[in-house]
Amino acid sequence: MNTLSSEYAKLYTTALLLALFTVFYNLAEGLLAVWFGFEDETLTLFGFGIDSFIEMLSGIGIMHMIWRIRNAPEVHPDNFERTALKITGSAFYLLVAGLIAGSILVVATNQKPQSTFWGIIISALSIAVMLLLMRAKQKVGRKLNSEAMLADANCTRVCIYMSVVLLAASGMYELTSLPYLDAAGSLGLAWFSFKEGRECFAKASSGRYDCCRN
Repeated sequence: MNTLSSEYAKLYTTALLLALFTVFYNLAEGLLAVWFGFEDETLTLFGFGIDSFIEMLSGIGIMHMIWRIRNAPEVHPDNFERTALKITGSAFYLLVAGLIAGSILVVATNQKPQSTFWGIIISALSIAVMLLLMRAKQKVGRKLNSEAMLADANCTRVCIYMSVVLLAASGMYELTSLPYLDAAGSLGLAWFSFKEGRECFAKASSGRYDCCRN
């Protein structure tokens, strides 16, 4: 029994470390994406950076959830998790509004990015990191037989989809310089952000605060 308890303790420690890595990676990614998005005047990259900050907030909620489950698995989700989901959901909806408004402005003013090179680099790195992170979370979640942690892994999958949107928009623009590709990429991010925001509020209302199930 002690051996089993020790093994589970190690798995929960691993889960916490993965959540902590998620938080700090999103912080670094957000800073870089916002900086280069602003410098290169690319709305898709800038919006991707804001999304990374929101994912960082979500990651803090996940860390709290893992800590709670590890120490008292029978305890129901608390107000911190519910509040974290509502704040995260509201932030996603604000991002959606900003991306849509920004896309309209980009089209109306015929604005084009100076470069989307950094969008390609940041998105490609994000896809690689998030794939490894998702698989690691899935492995721990299966060993712990934890639906909550497997749901967190699915949230990481959504981050991969958004990175693919950024890579496609940035790569196509770098190759073709076609107008409105940046606006189209921004609207793609807005769609996924809307879905994530809706899922956050649905979880907060249902009492299941274990992140999204996309």
